[in-house]
Formats: sequence, structure tokens, C-alpha cells
Amino acid sequence: MNCRVCDSKNLTLVIDLGDQPWCNNFLTKEEIGKEPFYPLRVFYCNNCKTSQLDYTVKKEIMFGNHTYLSGVTKSLSSHFEGIAKEVDERFVKNKKSKSVLDIGSNDGTQLKHFQKLGWDVLGVESSKITAEIANNAGVPTLNKYFNLDTVKELNRKFDIINAAGVFFHLEELHSVTSGIKFCLNEDGVFVVQFLYMKSIMENNAFDQIYHEHLLYYTLETISTLLKRHDLELFDAYLAPIHGGQMIAFVGHPGLYKKTARLEKLLKEEQESECNSIEAYHSFAKRIEQMRDENISFLKNAKLKGKKVFGMGAPVKGNTLLNYFQVGTDLIECLLEKNELRKGLFSPGMHIPIKIESEVQEIPDIYYVLAWNFKKEILNNNSKLIENGVEFYFPVNPKD
Repeated sequence: MNCRVCDSKNLTLVIDLGDQPWCNNFLTKEEIGKEPFYPLRVFYCNNCKTSQLDYTVKKEIMFGNHTYLSGVTKSLSSHFEGIAKEVDERFVKNKKSKSVLDIGSNDGTQLKHFQKLGWDVLGVESSKITAEIANNAGVPTLNKYFNLDTVKELNRKFDIINAAGVFFHLEELHSVTSGIKFCLNEDGVFVVQFLYMKSIMENNAFDQIYHEHLLYYTLETISTLLKRHDLELFDAYLAPIHGGQMIAFVGHPGLYKKTARLEKLLKEEQESECNSIEAYHSFAKRIEQMRDENISFLKNAKLKGKKVFGMGAPVKGNTLLNYFQVGTDLIECLLEKNELRKGLFSPGMHIPIKIESEVQEIPDIYYVLAWNFKKEILNNNSKLIENGVEFYFPVNPKD
């Protein structure tokens, strides 16, 4: 393989999670056992230091009609609201008209917050059903894959381009980044929100490795990609959402001065050595240890006759369940808020998904796969905790 960022052939295997189904392939009863499996391996580029998957499940398979909805979780919507207000205040305060393009706009949750602030909005979303939900909610959304060709068809420029949780998904990485450069106004800003590999390693959040996530960025490695396309990172900060997501601000070179907080984060990366291959080897060992600890916990619960429900059926949870080989022998069902997953089964381990509001029974233990919303979950379930119900977090992020 060639490095997805710099084209180098000098790559080393650092994490191998075995063959797995792609994690958003939730199954009907008739599809159980028929789902395809693919290698899930992380390689490290010895040239530009970017970590990445070697195997690509085609975007038409993964993103043509998925079930993820960003509007389901209150804390994520609140995060998006904060981003819209920050961008509005900071970059376009004195403009009479202001435009934003959202790449991978999902159900339009992010763009709704821009609309409330008077923005002209446009979303580009590959999933047909999700794009329909956005359009029906009054958020203009193109049902297309974003790339340079799509941008040339649009033939317009934007003050802000937003990519929340999508920039590490990209099979057409260089076409997309060229498209961003092409349609960004002269003084425009590209706001890129991405899972931060330094935080993933610190949280031992290996479940955030799955086939949709082709690349795993740090500030140093994403800068390498941006420079290749004549774009420049000038500011960044770490937000608590998803266990540590980086919010980065990018413009045309030399337009914006690099901030002190960006320089501080880059220095912390250097001091932590998170971009070294040794950091990845150490991470791989901790993943194996987590597997042994979690399997032991669930088996002990079973021996004690305790009932265990999974809380949430997030995509990332399927990486964890498949790597741990945890099925209905240890977890009875997965409780989920997203109605699109009602009655489906988790890929690989075939655990049934039930809608949380429709299940009256309380288990002894909630095995929390949606750990990235830890505070929201604990706040919403304080009475159950007082009554002795255990909430077990297989991944326990720093507060």
C-alpha cells in the first residue's frame, strides 16, 4: 500500500483487530450471518507519521445509506450549537451575508444552528435517507459525495466550510481536500472536527478504530496533508465531545496568524511522543490487556447470574464487541435511542437492538458502549445508580 497522505510505501503494521464487519452494517434478522468481513488493521507511515487503515471498504457500501443520526444526542447538538456561535462571532461578525457548506452534513443538526444565526446553508450528504431527513427539516442538502467534481458543479465559494467527524472517512482524500481549497473564499475558514489520535491513545479508545475511519490524525499529521493542498492550520483546541475531539481552523496560507494555543498543543504532541511508532506499539499492548479485563468482568457477571444490557448501539461499539468476541452469551441486548436501528442486530456478534424507551426491564449492569456521552448518561440515570444498578464503561475517558 501507499500512504494515504504522502504516498510513501514505508509503512509498518501497528494494530491488528482481526477481520470484522464494517460497523454500521446493522442487520435485519434475515441478514444475520451473511455480512461480509474485512481486515481491520492500522498501519503507521514511517515517512509522515500518519496512522491509517490499509483496507478500504468502498464508500458506496459504507455511506450510501447508513443509520447514524447526529441529532439523536443532546450533548452533540449542544456542541454543534457552540461551534456555530463561535464561528459566527469570530469570523463573519461584520458581514452582511454569510454562507456555510457542511461536508457530510448528516441530518442537518449542525446547519440548523447556523440557520438560526442567519446563515445561508448547504449540506452535502452521501446517505440518501439521511439527506431526505435534512431536506424535510428545511436544511438544503445535496445527496452526493463531496469531492472536487461536486465542487466544480456547484461553482460557488463559501465563507465557512465545516467537516465534523468526516475528514478521516475519506476514500477520495486528495480530491476532497482540493475541493475545499477550490470553494473556500479568500478570507474563508475551513473548520475541521476530527477524532484526535493522541486522545484516542490516552483514553485507550481503540473502538474508535473502524472501517469508516480510514485515517487517525494528530495536529502534526493533518498539517502535512493540508500543506500538500496549499492550506494552513492556524488554530486548534480540544473539545470534550467524543472523548476528545480536535476542533481545528484552516485558511489559505499566511492569511491568519497561528495562535499560541495551537503552538502549545503542537509542543505537547512533541513532548508526549504520540507521533512515534513506539507509542502505537504501547497502545496495541494496552488494547490486549483491555480485552482480557473486559471478558473477565462479563464472564464473572454471568457466573453471578447478573443480567447485562448494552447501553447504546454506537458504530464504534461493534469494533469492541467483535474484537472481544462478546455476543448474546454475555450481553442480552443493546438499548438504543435511534429509531432507525429498531429491531436490527449488531454486525458480527448479532446482539438484538431494542429502543430504550420501549424497554421497562432494568438489568443489574449496563455495559456502556456509548461511553463518549458518559456525563449525560450518568446524569440521566442517577436514580438507577442510587438503587444499585451498575454502569460499566469499557472505555473510561478522562473527565
